[in-house]
Amino acid sequence: MVSIYDRMTKPEREVAHYLKQAGLHWEFEFPVFVFDEHKRPRLFIPDFYLRELGVFIEVCGSEKFDYNRRKNVYEENGIAVVFLHYYKHPTKWSFFLEKKITEIEQQRQTEACKLMAQG
Repeated sequence: MVSIYDRMTKPEREVAHYLKQAGLHWEFEFPVFVFDEHKRPRLFIPDFYLRELGVFIEVCGSEKFDYNRRKNVYEENGIAVVFLHYYKHPTKWSFFLEKKITEIEQQRQTEACKLMAQG
């Protein structure tokens, strides 16, 4: 039987282990429906989905791939995705992940406060 970890790259396995150690439940290659830059429906499959946080993680393993297009499509669709450029910082990615998730949660808190101010 093939394990889910057998389908992962080394950087993805490291991220999976880190998330598990942090007590965060994750789903691997959870598909998400988006409209691309030409408003065409597409199915993208980021590496991880943190359901409790509503955040996706894309582990960027190569500088040869242009991640900007995907980043722009996700932003246009209002989908929170953290792009971990593992190949740039193989020892510092966890700090970046923590920082980005904290920023996303702070932005969500700011938006929620707008609703509470109306009440």
